[in-house]
Amino acid sequence: MARQRASELQLNENELVMTRGELNALRDQIFVLRCAIDDVERDLDPNVDPTTRDYRAALKWLLEAAKPVVAEPLRPSHRP
Repeated sequence: MARQRASELQLNENELVMTRGELNALRDQIFVLRCAIDDVERDLDPNVDPTTRDYRAALKWLLEAAKPVVAEPLRPSHRP
């Protein structure tokens, strides 16, 4: 079905159709992940001498931010 729809829209194999809502949701998830990375880099600055608790909190926050990004694979939208 996806190949048929791609053919109808004259897309090549390097193009993907996403709804604006899907794209916005992905961008939001990437923004949260980027913020988490910035937070972790700041919180685990070696000059601050982070504790084991700091590392655990940073890892937890990073995982919470990353999981939604990888939870659903990108696939063609069913809507044009």
